[in-house]
Amino acid sequence: MDFKELKSKTEHELHTSLAAFREKLRELRFKDSNSQLKNVREIRTIKQSIARVLTLLKTKKIEPAITPVEVKDLNK
Repeated sequence: MDFKELKSKTEHELHTSLAAFREKLRELRFKDSNSQLKNVREIRTIKQSIARVLTLLKTKKIEPAITPVEVKDLNK
């Protein structure tokens, strides 16, 4: 999934897509262990998608905690 698509999702939607990606990764690992998986690269793309979702969730969690720094009037 594209980073731009993920960025527009809400936190709840990100959690549901994270669960879906993890389930897909689990299925791919089972297929790989049974030598049924044709495209092994798909595991890598799913892992990258999981990392993107986790990164977005972390940034969304940090953003509200960041407060703007008060700028002092230097003209005095």
